[in-house]
Amino acid sequence: MINDAEQGIILIVDDNPTNLEVLYGALTEAGYEVLVEMDGKSGIEQAKYTVIDLILLDVMMPGIDGFETCRLLKEEILTKEIPIIFMTALSDVVDKVKGLSLGAVDYITKPFQQEEVLARIKTHIKLHRLKLELWQEKQLLEHRVQQRTEKLSQALEELQKTQYQLVNSEKMSALGQLVAGFAHEINNPLSFLSGNLEQATQAANDMIDYLCLCQEKCPPTNQEVILKGEEIELEYLMEDLPQMLSSMRVGIERIANLSKALRTFARGDNEDKCLANIHDGLDSTLMILQHRLKANNTRPEIQVIKNYDGRLPDISCYLGKLNQVFMNILSNAIDALEEMNKGRSFGEIKAHPNQIIITTDFEETQKIIVIKIKDNAGGIPEPIQIKVFDELFTTKSVGKGTGLGLSISRKIVEENHGGTLN
Repeated sequence: MINDAEQGIILIVDDNPTNLEVLYGALTEAGYEVLVEMDGKSGIEQAKYTVIDLILLDVMMPGIDGFETCRLLKEEILTKEIPIIFMTALSDVVDKVKGLSLGAVDYITKPFQQEEVLARIKTHIKLHRLKLELWQEKQLLEHRVQQRTEKLSQALEELQKTQYQLVNSEKMSALGQLVAGFAHEINNPLSFLSGNLEQATQAANDMIDYLCLCQEKCPPTNQEVILKGEEIELEYLMEDLPQMLSSMRVGIERIANLSKALRTFARGDNEDKCLANIHDGLDSTLMILQHRLKANNTRPEIQVIKNYDGRLPDISCYLGKLNQVFMNILSNAIDALEEMNKGRSFGEIKAHPNQIIITTDFEETQKIIVIKIKDNAGGIPEPIQIKVFDELFTTKSVGKGTGLGLSISRKIVEENHGGTLN
């Protein structure tokens, strides 16, 4: 929690009364609230139960010295984030390195230079508060993301619960409205993320350019700066940060494509026909089924081969309903492939991969569009072929099939569009 004090609360841990008097007077006059302890153990207890912005810690003390006190403070969950500045008369670089390696942020050397001490304290308190603010923003953002995820999960769960009822009642228009609304809800946070990612990428590139310029024009000579650069692997970060942002952009584009596919799939055009591209409907359905097509621990990815005819014109249709047909047929193809895979090893399937081949053709003389969907699962036995369009007929086990998918699909193709489904 960030301190409300205007300047901040500082804890001084030093066994020397003269040092305490000098520092207390200077810091109090500068507007800081100052707490004092004269040994490491008391300092640790004070820090655990008080909101502290910064600790000034003497190195040479009776009992546990400053190094051990620092180590113990950094092990405590309540105190590990408090910035610590060592106070010492030592000038040995080894001691400074030891203190910094234990988690201290800085050193001030006795006798104290008041302006230097105040400047360093002000800087580190500001950095500490910025760090806390960033942490709080991160927590808030994670909370909002969690809430959004829970809402989306609830929406998806409701969608899954209602799907069976919608299929049984042949009211896919209601499902279409739900999915379209779901896609619309994705767009709001997606637009926010996309816009901010562009700004973040530009800001990151500007900072990297600035750092590169600093390294070229003003190579660091200060040992602390050099050590900090090595500690955070600065060169690696400068190379890796743009790649991380690029990966985020790919993820956002993936979500955007999925959102677009959902909107295309769930077009609410049940009242009137509209001009649409059949390939868009097929692609949106494949996008939604991607989780079933991709590789898993039992089989490689199901290959989808598209033999699309580029001459296909836009046609007047109920695209939402046609997408339902594509969904039913493609889902059945995936089910058939998974059934065929039983008893086969990963290597056997890889040698003879699962495939779904989608072919479209435009017969210009008759102005007919032909769509063929084929899988290599072995085909449908002839005695069953004459039954597959019968209502409530299914070859699947109880709970996995309703026997309505192909029956509804045939009605959509033949009754709503004047075509044929074979």
